[in-house]
Amino acid sequence: MNNIELNRFWEKVKEEYIGCLPESVHPWLYSLEVSGYDKGVLTVVTGQAMAKDWLRRNHSSQMDSILQKISKNNDARIHILYDENAAKKLKKEVEKIHKKELDAQLKEQAMENLSNMQSSANLNLKYKFENFVVGDNNKFAHDAALAVAKQPAEKFNPLFIYGNAGLGKTHLMQAIGHYTIFNNPKKTVKYTKTDDYISDFITNTRNNNSVENMSKFNKKYTSVDIILIDDIQLIESKEKTMNRLQQTFDTLYEKGKQIVITSDRLPEEIPKITEALASRFKRGLMVELTPPSFETRLEIIKKIAADNDIKADNDALEYVAKNFSKNVRELEGAFTKVCAYAEFYNKPMTLETAQTVLKCNENKKQITFENITEVTAKYFETSTEDITGTTRSQKISTARQIAIYVCRELTNQSFEIIGNYFNRKHTTTLYAYEQIKNKISSNKNISSAVREIKQALKVL
Repeated sequence: MNNIELNRFWEKVKEEYIGCLPESVHPWLYSLEVSGYDKGVLTVVTGQAMAKDWLRRNHSSQMDSILQKISKNNDARIHILYDENAAKKLKKEVEKIHKKELDAQLKEQAMENLSNMQSSANLNLKYKFENFVVGDNNKFAHDAALAVAKQPAEKFNPLFIYGNAGLGKTHLMQAIGHYTIFNNPKKTVKYTKTDDYISDFITNTRNNNSVENMSKFNKKYTSVDIILIDDIQLIESKEKTMNRLQQTFDTLYEKGKQIVITSDRLPEEIPKITEALASRFKRGLMVELTPPSFETRLEIIKKIAADNDIKADNDALEYVAKNFSKNVRELEGAFTKVCAYAEFYNKPMTLETAQTVLKCNENKKQITFENITEVTAKYFETSTEDITGTTRSQKISTARQIAIYVCRELTNQSFEIIGNYFNRKHTTTLYAYEQIKNKISSNKNISSAVREIKQALKVL
């Protein structure tokens, strides 16, 4: 009997053993290896000494009977030997299995630890670098954030990310935190919204034992390696909180810790912020996020569809991308609305479905400074030259301030760019914007003018 025939014979015998003998001995049967078959004696070896003794003492007659039946030899019998080489081989296999089990346990523990760290850092699991769609509008900001994540406090400290709402500032900021926790879990990360920081500060100053409470407050925000502070513009006019934040900033900076800040505008454009705090924000690298191009918006929609296993016609995706250009949040909201409609009413994700739900006019013109100035001039019965010129009459000044306000609200451009168009410094443009912003809720004439100008631009 050659080796192939011997192995086939043994597999048949072993299969019969497993079917007839108790389950408690099956592991020992699996480890048996055939060595030879000569003159009716089937020799098998094992690396388990106990298996040899137990099988021979308790099951030898049954095993012999099965072997005789299969071999058709009434004198056939099985001979089990303990073999050191088989024992070594078995030991390696067991160690390999144990290592796999241990690795799996360690991996599971590591993932649990990462999840706990992400939760402790107050991070949203969806805000990671791998699901951030990079385009011309955000590549520099993305690359800067990734550089900070790889080498915190070594290159750009602080990193100040600014831009209008819904463009991905929070996403990039939290991506830094996730990257750090995953690749350098020894470093501690804390994400906080500015209004939470303010609320926390006020609560600790008002409670009893304020000295002890403030000590805990300081430790909470300065005993980390990376702090992520979102929407810093909300700190404007809060003098005591600004002073405390300046101390937090200085403590972290002097300890060589990374500071990342987001805002909807540049530091100098935040009203009533202290010069000392603004200068600290500008100490590192400032990067801007601008509205995404059509190509980037389309990629964002495609990624959302792929991540959620949503099948949609390409022209439907293009329709959404073409008509929602202001920011990513608005874009995602529009796509979600179409998806919800398709799911609720069992409709395919086609162009017709998207048009039915969103009712967009694809041919609407892009809002420009010129459009806004022309409509504003018509409303106030004046000329665009007066609005962009040096005339300072009450009527023209109000028209100019409203035009600046609407430009900021509808074009996502910075105060500096808007100021260049109106031949004004960006600080003057910022002042004009804030004036109208503060008057809208209390001045019916201003509120009505802004509303009617927007209606004329067909954006309401």
